[in-house]
Amino acid sequence: MVALVWQVIESGGGPGDLAVVAGASSVGLVATVLFGGVTADRIPQKRILVVVELGKALVVGATAALAMAGALELWHLAAAALLLGVADGFFYPAYSAILPSILPAEDLLPANGFEGVLRPALMQAAGPAAASLAIAVASPGAAFVVVTGAQVAAVCVLVFLAPLPVRRAFDDGVGASAVRALFADLAGGFRYMVRTPWLLSTLLFASILILLIMGPIEVLLPFAVRDQTGGGAAEFALALAAFGVGGAIGSLVIASARLPRRYLTVMILLWGAGCLPLIVVGSTTSLVLMIAGLFIVGFAFSAATVIWGTLLQRRVPPHLLGRVSSLDFFVSLAFMPVSMALAGTIGDLIGLPLTFVVAGAVPVVLAVIAILAARLPRDELRHPLDIAKPEPQSESGSEDDTREPIRPVLGDESNGKR
Repeated sequence: MVALVWQVIESGGGPGDLAVVAGASSVGLVATVLFGGVTADRIPQKRILVVVELGKALVVGATAALAMAGALELWHLAAAALLLGVADGFFYPAYSAILPSILPAEDLLPANGFEGVLRPALMQAAGPAAASLAIAVASPGAAFVVVTGAQVAAVCVLVFLAPLPVRRAFDDGVGASAVRALFADLAGGFRYMVRTPWLLSTLLFASILILLIMGPIEVLLPFAVRDQTGGGAAEFALALAAFGVGGAIGSLVIASARLPRRYLTVMILLWGAGCLPLIVVGSTTSLVLMIAGLFIVGFAFSAATVIWGTLLQRRVPPHLLGRVSSLDFFVSLAFMPVSMALAGTIGDLIGLPLTFVVAGAVPVVLAVIAILAARLPRDELRHPLDIAKPEPQSESGSEDDTREPIRPVLGDESNGKR
């Protein structure tokens, strides 16, 4: 993304051109992520990841070649961004669904927490730093060369992953057309979501949560730093860093502990109550208090997200995990741009302090409603996750269905690996 931004600028593009390039990536991702979930449940996930990373290497490599030859145009960048977004739409569901095939259930929480530390460190620090260094020393084209090398390295790492079979509980779609099978799988994922109260309530809660808070954090925070504390770009960078550091520490803390017995309640309350410091962010004139508030928000959100990722991997049947993961990504992607589009207008209408009060207080109320309406305390007691045992669920039934899906065993059943 850093290389794309500076290549747009070097090509003479302005904010509108950059919006087109960035938007193309989002469009590609949103358009394909649900189908990526279906694919992840039908095709071995290792194969998907290898093909996707190889495809991304070819796209970025072609972009690098055009840039180094001086032939790169803005439409090339938009096309590359679109293709990379499409690739990510297939990557993320397969990436989320493959981990339970590799690790026993009791190791999923620390693994997700470890990933929660590495992801921001690499994506928000190391990656941009490497790209910026390449641009400073040479050009954006050189940064694309570095990215191409990283993509090739990713393919080489994935090749060494042991082959893993598809974990399906049924053989539907045989004899049917590819299109019918595709939409039947999509319908199966939605049907499971609607008939599973803990999943439906969490996704609904998360949808409204993203709508409420992402716009204020992404769009209004720079103005809060400027208008309330008198800060500039450096102070804004500190505020963002506090959010990221809080997230990394939150992931590390939750990964170092046992999964909470009341895991659904703790997760929802972390997300809901974790928004309360936004009230301080929108009202304080102290940069220190603002940074402290953002640190707490980042800590709570990442801790809850680690629990959520582990929860999906532990409770969703393996043959549905790709589709459910794609629904999770779709919810996040669909409401984030809406929230950012609304934030500016609402901030102008009611002011920044009141906007942050709404973003900080309403999620707490929604969290309590979600917990009580879906009877999450009863559900988490009926389905403890302190043992490495898959959920006895079927695609067509509710989570109370006691039929055990038929799935291939991927390891020694005695040690919890499947």
